[in-house]
Amino acid sequence: MHTSQELTKETKQHVEFNDYAVTQVLFGSHNHNLKTVEQAVGVHIHDRGNSLTITGKGHAVELAVSLLSQLYDLVRKGYPIFSQDIAFGIKILEASATASLAEIFLDKVCITAQKRVISPKSIHQKQYIEAIRANDIVFGIGPAGTGKTYLAVAMAVSALASEQVQRIILTRPAVEAGEKLGFLPGDMAQKVDPYLRPLTDALNDMIGSEKVADLIERGVIEVAPLAFMRGRTLNNGFIILDEAQNTTSEQMKMFLTRIGFDAKAVITGDITQIDLPGKQASGLSEAGKLFQKIDGIGFSRFDHNDVVRHPLVQKIIQAYARAKE
Repeated sequence: MHTSQELTKETKQHVEFNDYAVTQVLFGSHNHNLKTVEQAVGVHIHDRGNSLTITGKGHAVELAVSLLSQLYDLVRKGYPIFSQDIAFGIKILEASATASLAEIFLDKVCITAQKRVISPKSIHQKQYIEAIRANDIVFGIGPAGTGKTYLAVAMAVSALASEQVQRIILTRPAVEAGEKLGFLPGDMAQKVDPYLRPLTDALNDMIGSEKVADLIERGVIEVAPLAFMRGRTLNNGFIILDEAQNTTSEQMKMFLTRIGFDAKAVITGDITQIDLPGKQASGLSEAGKLFQKIDGIGFSRFDHNDVVRHPLVQKIIQAYARAKE
């Protein structure tokens, strides 16, 4: 256990790596990755061959050593390191010094049409994926940009590919139109498209727009407003209710009671962005109180540290949270 004085005083550590080829990938072109770590952590890194000398304040040096050592092991296992992985790794190790980046980054959820591997990028994302695997109903609650919807869609695509389910159903409440879409121009698909576009964008990214269109035409994938779920029983499917903070209590009850046999449901939302008219209570907020102790229902909560969008998004979320407090 280090004292606060030890963690803040200037210190130096040497790190030696064995594999030259792996080391070159870790360091990056023209030491780009090392420079990224220097700037992000606040240390100075001197490289010589396969070894590094890291100097700075004690806590920063320990963070840099742990980060680079774990990233080295990831590269040895074939994981490609990008700048965003360094940023994610720093946030993970700042939150938990004993966290294993390999357990998180190597948890392959699915591979996109562009051969990109989708995996968790934070401790909460890893816990979210594990909750979806372990439970038939999971609530993912947290701010925008934390990967709640994207990872849920990735898990749905993976379940469909492995034949765990026979179809994917994606739905959202169309709050802005009051679930009454008749006055909007175009046919039904054109009417609901603006509300469901984030879901179809995620699908297109993962399996390609042509295949998505084919699966929708065959009824294997269904994308529809929440109002269209009423009266149905949803068996053998992976069902995602997005933007669930904008469901009323009655709508949430209606949705949850649609779930049939061999089905899995993921409900996502941000309770700080409720757009329901008047003083209607959010069905998502209520669900968080009603179902906490029911076996088979899991809850995953995200915060600003899980944001995987532009770095400024995290600061914007923090600013709004401070203003509300």
